[in-house]
Amino acid sequence: MNVMSEGTMHRSAQRNQQHQRAGRPGGAGRGRRLLVAAAAAPVLLMAAACSSDSDSASGSGGDAGKQKEPSASASATPSASAVQAAAYDKLPDACEVFSKDTLKDLVPEGAKSGKAINDGEPDASGDCRWTSLDNNGVDGSQYRWLSVSFLRLDSDEARGAGDERAHEQYEKKVAEAEAVDGAKNVKSEPVTGTGDEATVVRYDLKKEEGSFKQQTVVARVENVVLTLDYNGAGLAGDKTPDADDLVKSAKAAAKEAVAAVTEANDGKGGSGKGGSGSSPSASASKSESESAGTSDSGAEKDAEAASATDDDSGSDSDSDSDKASTSSSKKS
Repeated sequence: MNVMSEGTMHRSAQRNQQHQRAGRPGGAGRGRRLLVAAAAAPVLLMAAACSSDSDSASGSGGDAGKQKEPSASASATPSASAVQAAAYDKLPDACEVFSKDTLKDLVPEGAKSGKAINDGEPDASGDCRWTSLDNNGVDGSQYRWLSVSFLRLDSDEARGAGDERAHEQYEKKVAEAEAVDGAKNVKSEPVTGTGDEATVVRYDLKKEEGSFKQQTVVARVENVVLTLDYNGAGLAGDKTPDADDLVKSAKAAAKEAVAAVTEANDGKGGSGKGGSGSSPSASASKSESESAGTSDSGAEKDAEAASATDDDSGSDSDSDSDKASTSSSKKS
């Protein structure tokens, strides 16, 4: 009984020791895991909070950016596409722009001979010419040719403002006058007091009938371009006219033609060099739809009419000078 009791006690003590040895590692491991988890929890909570704040900030910032972009582009679009309305919407009758005194001075024997060269579109283009032959019998004759043409350009969103388009045509016509085939002693000089810009081109041109002195004045006032041609010659032995006198007369006539454009538009003149009055306000306040509505149909016809005017003017001048030469020969 005592032996068994001691053996039983011995085995019980061994089991307790084994349980204690087995239990220590397990208990310590669980404790460490609990401590690690407890320490990591605040870190995870802080990281989650930062991530949430960052996403919220980026989201609201992105929305704000998206809201600002359309408004900025919307406000920029109208200003970028807006084109100022053309100042002038009318043209004078080309055959009525010069006074009787002016015609008597430039074409003394042809003051009443004015007639259109081409069929222009009303208030888009127009022209007129005058010829004069002062026959002096056996001493020959003095021949003069005068013509004036107008071209008005509207504002157009695709092509630009009317005055800018007119400036382009002005430069083109000056270049054409300086490059006439057969012209000698070509000279160009600016003309002051005539519209917003003006140039006179002068040169000599030899023909079968005689030596011609040619003056071409190209001027622009607002959105209108005018071209004035004035030439003279001594035929059948008469002396060649003085070129300086012809240039002076041509400049005065061009200034008068510019004033006629302003008067046709109720006296509203340009504010540029030599403008005849203050800047037009009523015409400039017209809606773009009105000015753009007529530009597409009239612009191409305007250019064709202007080109035809230049070509026909030269041929008509030659034809008239031929007639003048024949008439002078018969008289002599």
